[in-house]
Amino acid sequence: MALNDVLVSAKNAMVPIHREGRPFIAIFAIVAFILFLIWQPLGWIGVGLTIWCALFFRDPDRVTPVREGLVVSGADGVVCDVKRAVPPPELGLGATPLPRVAVFMNVFDVHVNRAPVGGSVRRVAYTAGKFLNADMDKASEDNERNGLVIDSLRGPVGVVQIAGLVARRIVCFVREQDGLAAGQRFGLIRFGSRVDHYLPEGAAILVGVGQRATAGETVIAELSATSDGRTFRAG
Repeated sequence: MALNDVLVSAKNAMVPIHREGRPFIAIFAIVAFILFLIWQPLGWIGVGLTIWCALFFRDPDRVTPVREGLVVSGADGVVCDVKRAVPPPELGLGATPLPRVAVFMNVFDVHVNRAPVGGSVRRVAYTAGKFLNADMDKASEDNERNGLVIDSLRGPVGVVQIAGLVARRIVCFVREQDGLAAGQRFGLIRFGSRVDHYLPEGAAILVGVGQRATAGETVIAELSATSDGRTFRAG
């Protein structure tokens, strides 16, 4: 195999790093270098943490299904809650409980968030709050969060980035009136968190608690579907 082929293969195997992570990776690398000067074993620990930081901010490409009416996960992680819940008031989606799917991201998951549906961003609303464990149900109400309402052709979909016990920074890349395609990157949350999806009435939820989801790829629901969704069993 020619050297050029080897270099191309190596490049294709590398996962891109999101620009938001570059300052953090640089800080980790500098600390690792200083630790090497102090004591070599500490330096190697610093190298390991630097690699972890780089992996945390990885931003792989995704293949998104684009059929009208499909809702894809906005986050990588585990589905931690599926039920009807009242949307946060700042979204303006009313006080009636709507179908909700919550996905919890641990510190090893990809943290770049993607649009669950295509449409126009009607609202972007940031709310300050606490930093409870994002896996707890009260996190949806009490934690720092940033919510979007996306007007799709089959109704508005709310997606809420929620900070967690470790996460202290929510980043949103879009503004009101922006257009989004399903699966398009719209933000990220640093260091462990959760994303809630609020779906229009009549949506059929297609995932269950404990299932892993991949942002931009895993179909979590279908809007205005005649199906009653799916049931699940562990095993």
